[in-house]
Amino acid sequence: MSKSLERVTRALIDAGCPSQPVEVGQATTARMAADLVGCEIDQIAKSIIFRGEMSGEAILFITAGGNQVAAERAATLAGEPLGKADAALIRAQTGFAIGGVAPVGHLTPPRAFLDPRLMEFETVWAAAGTPRHVFPIAPALLLQVSGAQEAGFTA
Repeated sequence: MSKSLERVTRALIDAGCPSQPVEVGQATTARMAADLVGCEIDQIAKSIIFRGEMSGEAILFITAGGNQVAAERAATLAGEPLGKADAALIRAQTGFAIGGVAPVGHLTPPRAFLDPRLMEFETVWAAAGTPRHVFPIAPALLLQVSGAQEAGFTA
């Protein structure tokens, strides 16, 4: 088991989450992930990382699979302009590689915001630290364990 997958598994266990990561195959889009697990595209909880232009820190936006982050709305929530987070920043702060960023199990938990659309489902699916693993979770529990704030930031 990879270190990233171990961290996510440990975070879920520590949070009392009854589900565990499963290997489903590599997905490079939310649509692919939804097809692999057999759910609606909006049940995929994408972990989108931006770089705070003033703080230099990673900021996490957990977004429903069919939604896009609206840059201005996200920047207003973050309280600073946002830019593209490069692979080095993402790896250094979260411990994950691009393509497998989970909403939990970060080396240094980033400020996080959660798309309210995810709260409309009984279960959502999120990356589990690798491009091949996901885990199911109740949105309310995801909100809690990610330390995110529910907020509107999509277009």
